[in-house]
Amino acid sequence: MLRYGLIGCGMMGREHIRNIQLLGDTEIKAVFEPDADMQQQAANLAPHAAFYGDLDRLLEMDDLDALVISSPNHCHADQLTQIAAKAKLPILVEKPLYTNPDDAARMTAFAADYGAPVWVAMEYRYMPPIAEFIEQVETATGGVQMLSITEHRFPFLQKVNNWNRFNRNSGGTFVEKCCHFFDLMRHILNAEPVRITASAGQAHNHVDETYDGERPDIWDHGYVLVDFDSGQRAMLELCMFAEGARYQEQVVALGPVGKIACHVPGPGRFWSGPGAAPRPQLVISPRDGSETQHYCDVPDALLDAGDHNGSTFYQHQRFAEVVKGRGKVEVTLQDGMMAVKLGQAAQIAAREHRVVDFAEL
Repeated sequence: MLRYGLIGCGMMGREHIRNIQLLGDTEIKAVFEPDADMQQQAANLAPHAAFYGDLDRLLEMDDLDALVISSPNHCHADQLTQIAAKAKLPILVEKPLYTNPDDAARMTAFAADYGAPVWVAMEYRYMPPIAEFIEQVETATGGVQMLSITEHRFPFLQKVNNWNRFNRNSGGTFVEKCCHFFDLMRHILNAEPVRITASAGQAHNHVDETYDGERPDIWDHGYVLVDFDSGQRAMLELCMFAEGARYQEQVVALGPVGKIACHVPGPGRFWSGPGAAPRPQLVISPRDGSETQHYCDVPDALLDAGDHNGSTFYQHQRFAEVVKGRGKVEVTLQDGMMAVKLGQAAQIAAREHRVVDFAEL
């Protein structure tokens, strides 16, 4: 029986609860959540958990096996530091690992000193269609030369105290939303970034909103180009006012012998088109003109447990093996830091209208 302590139980925190419960032989033992409404929603899912409004009280428990951090972005670095002073438990921490560039040195020190495994939650690696894409990409392309990731999706969801409406809390759209995609770029290409350029802005979303007299400053669309030290190139296209698109994400890789494309639908609860929600699809197109395609179905129980095509469950399966001492951390603190730095480089490039040398960060 693995006993989990959960830090933050908003939308993503509750998705973690549902997926942990699907593993079997698990218990949500304790939850830290200062917001009364979020606490009640989590209590409906985990009625036997102890609930705390003080993180230190949760960390004083001596019968926890692992921690999951799913609090607002700007809380992660402080909470990791707070945990390090009190406990040495395996941690799964949601992306982004941190939001303030000044915290990079603190996270480097944490990575060097913390005495237990830490897994950064990059769910997209574990979506069945993307996982299959990753398995086949080298053979299908003959070696990836160009990688393109597209996301056409709905606007940012409503969060507690509207924290995600402001760059100071989220880290900016390219950090908050897109660190997943920058992680995929490094993971698929097995290479490191050297130059980044970007163009982005806020065109439609949240422009008529104000909170305590302040207008949101998060971007809702943009392009990013990344050059890697291997000579490979990658591109990100983001649009957050295109809800209703048949596929929310598309990942395409091209090489000397062919092309492979992965088409991933968004959450089924947001599908408004005719008929059933689309199914994830993988398409392989060799240079000889032949083409194969097939669907990558996800079990209904996993689709019902969250908005990420089953990836949260598969990630938790692997993390549980790490907690039991039988597995290896697959998304390291270094991976998490690199994803944040790529997002920050893209924010700088778009804001200052220039190419950013990654060494600047």
